[in-house]
Amino acid sequence: MITPLLHFRLIDETDDYVVVDKPPFLLVHPTKPSRAPTLWKELRELLAFEIANGGQVSIVNRLDRETSGLVLVAKTSVAARKFGLLMQRRRLRKEYLAIVWGWPEWETKLVDAPLDRQGKHQQSAIWLKQMIHPSGASAQTEFRVERRFVRPGAPPSPLLRVGSGCGLPGDKFSLIRAIPRTGRTHQIRVHLASVGYPIVGDKIYGPDEQLYLLFIESGWTPELQQQLLLPRQALHSAKLSIEGEREWNSALPADLEEFCSCGLLAAPQLRAGG
Repeated sequence: MITPLLHFRLIDETDDYVVVDKPPFLLVHPTKPSRAPTLWKELRELLAFEIANGGQVSIVNRLDRETSGLVLVAKTSVAARKFGLLMQRRRLRKEYLAIVWGWPEWETKLVDAPLDRQGKHQQSAIWLKQMIHPSGASAQTEFRVERRFVRPGAPPSPLLRVGSGCGLPGDKFSLIRAIPRTGRTHQIRVHLASVGYPIVGDKIYGPDEQLYLLFIESGWTPELQQQLLLPRQALHSAKLSIEGEREWNSALPADLEEFCSCGLLAAPQLRAGG
């Protein structure tokens, strides 16, 4: 049973915006009528005075439910338009940290691969699942290896048979910095999986999409724990910045930091190949 942490942390606030650090499992927007807590609802309560005086809650960079980290929220229509223009001009920059299976043979890599909804091109049990497809929207992500480490006793991952050609055992992991140049749905997750280094805990782009369907039906189980290692995708929004103006940072949350700290750092001579 997953007990979600639903309280966000306030990082910065002005008359125009707030920046919050979202915990994993907190939904950003309501997906259907319910009393379930969401970041949007909680922010409306927090900013009730501003809203009563003509303000609003406009979430600028949306995160998946399981993704933790920084979220920028405009408090006025003027600020919302400003941030929207900054995103269009790619002056609002985002950086993520992800824990992946395996040790990449590269230190930096640019993945330039268009994305589209998988169900438009082939059968898919998950409506929102994305895939790389030539008719999709342009998508580019820059990746940098921050750390390679070993977790002795970790079960072998079937993911490492897909795409990488590395034949790496399942006890090797890396902390990757991901810098999206575009903002497509599930972009970082799809791009990492496509080059053979999927994110730990990813139920959709991991070993088998049936694990996601099993989770929806039965919740978190020992079987899922054994195959995914973490109850959520190991993805964290670590940095937001407005080019030439300001930036905000968020360290790895406790669950991801613990996963990394329980491992043994790779020796320099073993970094690329093992």
